[in-house]
Amino acid sequence: MALKDIKAKIAATDRTHKVTRAMEAVSAAKMRKTQSAALSGRPYARAALAILTRLSGTNTLKRHPLAAHRSGPKLALVLITSDKGLAGALNSAVLKRAVAALEGRAKEDVTVYAYGKKGEEYFRRRGYTIARAYANARDDVPLALMEELVADLTTAFTEGAFDRVVTVYSHFVSTFEQAPTARRLLPLSLGALGDIVAGITPAAGKWSREPMLDAPAAYTIESPARDVLGLLVPRLIAIALYHMLLEAKAAEHSARMVAMKNASDKSKEVSRDLVRLANRIRQAAITREVSEIIGGREALAT
Repeated sequence: MALKDIKAKIAATDRTHKVTRAMEAVSAAKMRKTQSAALSGRPYARAALAILTRLSGTNTLKRHPLAAHRSGPKLALVLITSDKGLAGALNSAVLKRAVAALEGRAKEDVTVYAYGKKGEEYFRRRGYTIARAYANARDDVPLALMEELVADLTTAFTEGAFDRVVTVYSHFVSTFEQAPTARRLLPLSLGALGDIVAGITPAAGKWSREPMLDAPAAYTIESPARDVLGLLVPRLIAIALYHMLLEAKAAEHSARMVAMKNASDKSKEVSRDLVRLANRIRQAAITREVSEIIGGREALAT
């Protein structure tokens, strides 16, 4: 390889390093913000789900249409991915988990609610029905958007369009660990809600000492209980879905920051190796020229 080509590669690698460093800094700032939102929102999400869990112990909710267990094949998939790439294996892991959740189901039995372009494009290319598609570009998503989505899901579930509603997203564990997770939203059950609450409780930190809700006390709802539950349950489900979105946001920016840091480190390493190669080639050229000069001088001397 010519020395000129190596210098061009060094310059291109240095430009790439500057870009990845800038993206790493931006992702780090967004990561801190979204991590703070996700972690600070965990107690509120847990409290909302605790209310829903206690309601699930009442006979009124057990007879509610949103708690009706059906054996039909119709499934609604709420998929939360990012709009952009450059986040390592984050989106591919979520999509792989979603495909696993749909195993054994025909395409015509699945309706996808995609939050994020990556998930929408993946399932649209494979011929699945996309009921709704939302852009996932902003970090400050209003709760009203989740309430609108839950209103569609609960209405369709009550009318029998779906027999099951599942959410797949990336659960934020730490800056360096994001776990693709599938949670059942509907039908409501004590076991499914317990799994969501257990996922909210972190492994370490001050919120890790919160007691589990294994045997919750049931609320007594005054008449008309059906009207109370009709307003309360969808809103609590929306809060749970909103919390999953916050977790996915924190996981996205964490994964992107780590990916950009790895790319920056790698570009720096490649640039260093290219500089060493250029130095060796230049030194070899200098040595060759010196040898030629010495050889010519000795030839003249003889």
